[in-house]
Amino acid sequence: MEQLSLFTQEVNLSAPLASRLRPQTLDDYIGQEHLVGKGKVLRQMLEKDRISSMVFWGPPGVGKTTLARIIAHMTCASFIDFSAVTSGIKEIKDVMRQAEGDRMVGLKTIVFVDEIHRFNKAQQDAFLPYVEKGSIILIGATTENPSFEINSALLSRCKVFVLQALTEQDVRKLLHNALSDKRGFGNNTIHIEDRLLNAIAVFANGDARTALNTLDMAVLNGKIEEDGSITVQEEILEQCTGKKMLLYDRAGEEHYNLISALHKSMRNSDPDAAIYWLARMLEAGEDPLYVARRLIRFASEDVGMADAQALQVAVAAYQACHFNGMPECNVNLTHAVVYLSMAPKSNALYVGYERAKKDAEKMLTEPVPLQIRNGVTSLMQELHYGEGYQYAHDAEEKLTDMECLPASLKGREYYIPTSQGKEREIGERLLKIKEFKS
Repeated sequence: MEQLSLFTQEVNLSAPLASRLRPQTLDDYIGQEHLVGKGKVLRQMLEKDRISSMVFWGPPGVGKTTLARIIAHMTCASFIDFSAVTSGIKEIKDVMRQAEGDRMVGLKTIVFVDEIHRFNKAQQDAFLPYVEKGSIILIGATTENPSFEINSALLSRCKVFVLQALTEQDVRKLLHNALSDKRGFGNNTIHIEDRLLNAIAVFANGDARTALNTLDMAVLNGKIEEDGSITVQEEILEQCTGKKMLLYDRAGEEHYNLISALHKSMRNSDPDAAIYWLARMLEAGEDPLYVARRLIRFASEDVGMADAQALQVAVAAYQACHFNGMPECNVNLTHAVVYLSMAPKSNALYVGYERAKKDAEKMLTEPVPLQIRNGVTSLMQELHYGEGYQYAHDAEEKLTDMECLPASLKGREYYIPTSQGKEREIGERLLKIKEFKS
């Protein structure tokens, strides 16, 4: 447990770079513009000094602790930092009694609990009465979904703010600041190419702490020149990250070339090529969730009803990426990529929708047939809404000959099954349905 009143400590140059560069004001804070940008809700709460207990939910290294400390500074409150590992109920209650006493003389106390999901139910319950009375302003930070990890009674008294992973642009700005700020390397001359800074930004994957720690290690292990300056070389950076700097631009042409190669390899039922292109993307720093989203699209566009299970596999891979992150999720994506590569292929869903879209765009005003309109009021019934509707469940075959397309489109076919995989059976059933209706 750590108690701080204001940010008056001298900069400790032996401390980690991420600690030395911790912002002290919102103007220095990088990222989370949706919360602390001009006119945004959290910034307005702070500027009006009307903060209440809150929970910050987001991935590691996005500024949850930093934001809590800035809040304490802006409100001139006593700041107490709790650890879920070392603080028990006794320590919580001791601090709460002190906070209650301070409240009686008009002093605010902010209690910050990092990784609040690690507190057990009894520990979380110990905060509840003091949050209710306003003795403390509780700020919890968590990387886990608070709906599942925080007691509902405590969560209901806190406003949840979702913090997002930093963009590569945010991280690059952070790295440039570290090189110019005297709390960082501003008193030194550091030579490092922009492409290497970009590589660090990609490697960090939205985590500011990872980015700054990587830069710190690279500079400390850089080559010291005769004039005292330091040069960060590519091989040093590769040693610091434990991986090749593949220098991948997620917004550039190569990004689209690689996802195209993955997509077309799976379409061509080539699992070896598909795994290779997947590895090229992931090891170069591609967001695994982006890849997973493309697999979900592929499951319906290129496999479709030939193996309807493919969509479930792709969605499960997306969820696995969300839960595991890199590098653990690489095998989850490989699972999905191989499944999709080996699945029977059908683009009937894609082609069917494109056919329907052309008609829809040309015939946007076609009326819905009366028999399938919903006649919920007496006026609608007088206008014959729902008249002639046939309830399929009442029929022995669970089928009727009722027409559901507009009259001008009667007989139009959009979904035409292929003979691939399970779609062969679907095609046979559809043929029987059409024969029955005719």
